Amino acid sequence: MTTLAVHNPATGAKITDLPADNAVSVAARAAAARAAQPAWAATPLATRKACITQFRAGVVRDLEQLAATMTRETGKPIKMSRNELNGLLGRIDFFLEEIELSVATETVYDEGGMTEQIQHTPLGVVANISAWNYPWFVGCNVIIPALLTGNAVLYKPSEYAAMTGLEIARLLHEAGVPRDVMACLIGTGEVGTALLAQQIDGVFFTGSVATGRKIAQAVSGKFIKLQLELGGKDPTYVADDADPKAAAESLADGAMYNTGQSCCSVERIYVHEAIHDAFVQHFVDTVKGFAAGDPMSDGTYIGAITRAPQLDVLDAQVADAKARGATLLAGGARGAGPGNWYQPTVFSNVNHTMELMKEESFGPIIGIQKVSGDAEAVQLMNDTHYGLTAGVYTRDEARAQRILEKVNAGSVYWNCCDRVSPRLPWSGVGDSGVGLTLSTYGIDTFTRPKAWHLRQAG
Repeated sequence: MTTLAVHNPATGAKITDLPADNAVSVAARAAAARAAQPAWAATPLATRKACITQFRAGVVRDLEQLAATMTRETGKPIKMSRNELNGLLGRIDFFLEEIELSVATETVYDEGGMTEQIQHTPLGVVANISAWNYPWFVGCNVIIPALLTGNAVLYKPSEYAAMTGLEIARLLHEAGVPRDVMACLIGTGEVGTALLAQQIDGVFFTGSVATGRKIAQAVSGKFIKLQLELGGKDPTYVADDADPKAAAESLADGAMYNTGQSCCSVERIYVHEAIHDAFVQHFVDTVKGFAAGDPMSDGTYIGAITRAPQLDVLDAQVADAKARGATLLAGGARGAGPGNWYQPTVFSNVNHTMELMKEESFGPIIGIQKVSGDAEAVQLMNDTHYGLTAGVYTRDEARAQRILEKVNAGSVYWNCCDRVSPRLPWSGVGDSGVGLTLSTYGIDTFTRPKAWHLRQAG
């Protein structure tokens, strides 16, 4: 039997071996999902909503256990695991509140015996290849609206969050979602490859640009819905009228929360020369106050790096920044083992010749660059092949509006950062991906509109 070994990134110790899927089992589960989907789509919406409501109750009931499982396998600090689960509840509530209006048949014309309607029908069977850094958020952004709209879901959690993936499936099955309608596939990239080879009606992926490109190529001849939520190199500009201390404290959290392992973590900061030095001092002071340690401790802010190979990426960015003249103000090295640890790292005197300011870090590392004003800040913020989020700190809302309208990003922030709302679409431009989740648009994306032309007999 094929198995997947699960290790604790904070200690390196093996947690368990999970039974894993293979090409044969993936094909069988895809066929079962195809057979089961029509009955699920025909199930009254009220019944589907009741299942999701019961799932929500299961999350509340088992929250401490679910948080501990997520922390053990990802290295996420336990308080942040709880935050993710509690935050998920609001997303579920949003989908439950909006689903009826989103899927209701629309009459767009009714005159002279001719009626025109738009019906929202499910895609069918969708594949969800998900991420490890926020496994509940990212997974359920797809799973919940997909199920509510009548789709079957073939869900492959990341191999770095496989136990959490199984917990999501367990709670959904306990809540009444049929097992063939919601299947959790366990394994590495080979299982994902096998999944893409099946007869599916949509692929929803969250992860790296490199893997996103491979997925796009793999399904290019299928003519199915493809959504890719990829990376970011998220910039923020701190203007000269901002409060340097308040901005520094906010952005330090935005850069280091979840140990910097988020596609929307602040990854580049541009500070007006008038307040640069004060901002940098407050930023470094804040970062040095972040406690690293046992992720199961309530006092821990900086946890482990989930994927050991990412340590090499961080090492390379630090070495490159140093070689090109950046000033290291904090951290800059791996933490003591065992496990995957990296010190919160801050550089100043950076520029765009450095990998640190160009390529995604996905760790607790940040570069702060001095700029002369708004025009230079906008130019540097747009000097990227990504376009996920961007922000501005200023007291002047009109100024922020002018700046952010010029920035290429799917989400923009004024005096805040690293924030996601279920009411707003989550999307990107460039290498940050195609398609969207969340908001009512993130419900619509799991349906296809069917046009009805209805003429009364004369």
